[in-house]
Amino acid sequence: MKEIKSTLIDDQFLDTLLGIESSKIGFYADVKQKIQELEAANLSLRTKKTELQAVFDAISDCVVIYDRGGLVQYRNHLTPRLFPQETLIGKGCRALFHPDRSENLDGCPVGRALQGESCQMSFSVTKINGKNRYFDVTATPIADPSGGNRALLFIRDVTERRAREMQLLQAEKMSSIGLLAAGVAHEINNPMTSVAGYAEALQRRFRDAPELIDDSRLQDFPRYLEVIVREVYRCKAIIDSLLSFSRKSDGSFGAVDLNSIICEVLELIGPQRKEKNVTLEENLCIPLPKVNGEASALRQVFLNLVLNALQAIEGTGTVVLETGVEDGHIVARVRDTGSGIAPDALDQIWNPFFTTKVVGKGQGLGLAVTYDIIKKHEGTIEVHSQVGEGTEFTVRLSVWREN
Repeated sequence: MKEIKSTLIDDQFLDTLLGIESSKIGFYADVKQKIQELEAANLSLRTKKTELQAVFDAISDCVVIYDRGGLVQYRNHLTPRLFPQETLIGKGCRALFHPDRSENLDGCPVGRALQGESCQMSFSVTKINGKNRYFDVTATPIADPSGGNRALLFIRDVTERRAREMQLLQAEKMSSIGLLAAGVAHEINNPMTSVAGYAEALQRRFRDAPELIDDSRLQDFPRYLEVIVREVYRCKAIIDSLLSFSRKSDGSFGAVDLNSIICEVLELIGPQRKEKNVTLEENLCIPLPKVNGEASALRQVFLNLVLNALQAIEGTGTVVLETGVEDGHIVARVRDTGSGIAPDALDQIWNPFFTTKVVGKGQGLGLAVTYDIIKKHEGTIEVHSQVGEGTEFTVRLSVWREN
């Protein structure tokens, strides 16, 4: 039988060999485990980043983060729609909050947040089209890993809310001033009627007795009486405007052709237009659905708007009247190339007795009456203006529907 040879292996060598192999196996197992842990952590980070991005994108406000130097570090998807250039990555807070001043002002929300202070403020921006937009800002400091603070800003567009608040405030003013106007107008109207009546009686006396004028002491009386009568009727016109402003609607609403109303107004202001040398342009939608309203009241609205447009133009200029249908409403616009209205006066033009005209050119009741009439028609009236370029009034009214 053939002898089987065996090789003897040193135990130390075997231990060393097995030890090396086991260490390699353990090392690679640890590496694999670490890689799996890193992949899981990376996946968790990506998931959290996706969730955080979804949260930012779901926010209906602009979200902007400024770094320690006051430069834009991050902005959500909504921000470029409202502030495309002012919030570019790497741009400073000056572009948005204080473009006319180079230093970081105390009132700048970014500067205050970088100093560790939470704050709230409001600001407005005038767009290229001359429209003002209003924003609320909430600024909060967030700790920067390298020290100091960054600034987290939430910017909310409150233009529509501000417009609703102004309309509500204006409606309250109209209600209060209407009650006051009615009482004052009735109290003043009676004595004014008496003054006018007696002054006209004296004028008739002078006409019937010419010899009275021969008296040197009475030579100036006819001229004085003429001034008295003229000014009394001017006061009565103001009182009639106050009464019209305060008078409740009689409910006689019906189908009104707005194009016909505007044409009637243009006939009425013909002499003023020729005197002012102003060009009138009519862009009337034909056919135009009828509106639900009172013809006489709407005639007063557009007469006020067109006269204001004419008076706003110094020298030559243009007044444009447009009608059309937008979003199921009848829309009429009166646009002029006049001097425009300053931004700080836009919120006041609907107030009774507020006027930007020189003394003697207006009583400040036209737009107050106009606003009241449009409100009674459940419509809206808006104004957009830019100083030196002109003003546009937009009236929206409901379409008349036969029951």
